[in-house]
Amino acid sequence: MNTEITVKSEKIFEGRIINLRVDTVELENQKYAKREIVEHKNASAIVAVNEKDEMLLIRQYRKAIEDFIYEVPAGIVNIAEEPEECALRELKEETGYEAKKIKLIYEFFTSPGFTNEKIYLYKAEDLTYTSTKFDEDECIETISVNRDEARKMLETGRITDSKTLVGMLHWLNS
Repeated sequence: MNTEITVKSEKIFEGRIINLRVDTVELENQKYAKREIVEHKNASAIVAVNEKDEMLLIRQYRKAIEDFIYEVPAGIVNIAEEPEECALRELKEETGYEAKKIKLIYEFFTSPGFTNEKIYLYKAEDLTYTSTKFDEDECIETISVNRDEARKMLETGRITDSKTLVGMLHWLNS
């Protein structure tokens, strides 16, 4: 078994969404290495499908990549909140829809080479529109795409977000 034993851990930064630490690890060959770890809160995302068999996407600006992208609704799981509750809350806040049916389809780590962020991906159906409730710092546009439009978005590289890729491919193959 090839494991790494942490011999020292140093917090570099503590933030609202992430923390950064540097771990010194002992390798199986008795050598030492540094590992930069981004600690990220768990998140939920939701593949929401309306009565016309269209998938809901949000379009928003992401500062980290300096561009607008299409994504499934998603957000950080709050303290004392279950991932399913988070998914339903984010669906309502970001798209204005509530779901009568929801099912967990995947749990996955976004990039385990440097972060512990885990995403719970749900599928929601039987949607009813109420109203949106964006966070103060959110400027979001909601669109719905049919299966042909979704395939084109994938083929032309318009979907670049990993959780959305996973969710869209699941929907297209179900």
